Amino acid sequence: MDGFGLTDEIRLLCETIRRFIDEKVIPVERDALLLDRRDVLSDLMEQAKAADLWALGHPEEVGGGGLSFLAYVYVNEVIGRSAPAEIALGTHSLQDVLMLQRFATPAQRERWVAPIVSGEQFASLAMTEPEVAGSDPKLMRTSAALDGDVWSLDGHKWFVSLADRGAVTTVLAKTDPTAPLARQFSAFLVPTDTPGYTVERLVPIMGDTTSLYGEVHLDNVRVPADALLGERGDGFMIAQSRLQPARVFDCMRWLGQAERAFELMCEWANLRHAHGSLLRDKGEVQRYVAESAAQIQAARLMTLDTARIMDAGGEARVETSLIKFHTARMLHDVIDRAIQVHGAAGISGDLPLERMYRDARGARLYDGPDEVHRMLVAREYLDDLAATAAWR
Repeated sequence: MDGFGLTDEIRLLCETIRRFIDEKVIPVERDALLLDRRDVLSDLMEQAKAADLWALGHPEEVGGGGLSFLAYVYVNEVIGRSAPAEIALGTHSLQDVLMLQRFATPAQRERWVAPIVSGEQFASLAMTEPEVAGSDPKLMRTSAALDGDVWSLDGHKWFVSLADRGAVTTVLAKTDPTAPLARQFSAFLVPTDTPGYTVERLVPIMGDTTSLYGEVHLDNVRVPADALLGERGDGFMIAQSRLQPARVFDCMRWLGQAERAFELMCEWANLRHAHGSLLRDKGEVQRYVAESAAQIQAARLMTLDTARIMDAGGEARVETSLIKFHTARMLHDVIDRAIQVHGAAGISGDLPLERMYRDARGARLYDGPDEVHRMLVAREYLDDLAATAAWR
């Protein structure tokens, strides 16, 4: 793996993070995922800070660990072992911070970046709307009109990340209906205590007991002209710049989750007797193990290669779509096999597999459903096979 930038230093760091997750996070994992036990998550955050494991991928100049993109890709693989670790180690805010560092004005950065990096405040993103297809952001209806030196936002969003915790939400809204499609939308930094900004409810999510997503109404939400993030019409470009690296981190965390399920499957197969022998001696169980190992290794190499391209400054638009739908399917398949090997124990609450299975289903929907990413990849190859076939 040295060809993908895995140094001894990164390997040692990942081992340290894994010990922290296995010894500190996983023992309290069940409580940390409960909505009324946020004290557990807060305590884990403080322990991560004390262990110098907090916000490792954030820029050093704003209080983060300053790890390179490729190094933090490896870190996310380990963080993926346990769902609460994403917030417990501060990785949840990285894309918002990088977005602000790139597009925000000095005043905006001064107001928001430091408290977000420290974990004192949370940031959220509002794109998806219940009335239109979330997979087609061009259909968004939320609007923003400029009245003198004030923007007035009106609309309805849901699946707003960290809705009930966020101090500021990046809202995508239509500002120029007659402009070319790519320039019709803009991004705004909206403080969540602004009059007219209402969190209607927390949306129950399959597998997610922390209710991280909310439904938000914006009713004549008035923000100053300098709440605009980037330039007018930059909304889609800003959103994509945030989502592209996030997909790589997501895929690495899914790998971490799949690897944990794989470990549980192998441990159980080595211990459990049935019909005269250990499960490990059954041909079907051996097939599950072998196919899971192949899928994990393939997804891992694909994701690391995509990270390598992005680390070198490449866009990797096709590659991120490939790993998005491929790794999401791998995650489902590996956890499904692990449950099957465990039998009834696999669907019980005694083991984490049933929750991991429910969590995994969302991977095929958010940040673009599988169908959209497959369509993008297919079109690129059909339009220009030679240009997109990296193996040529």
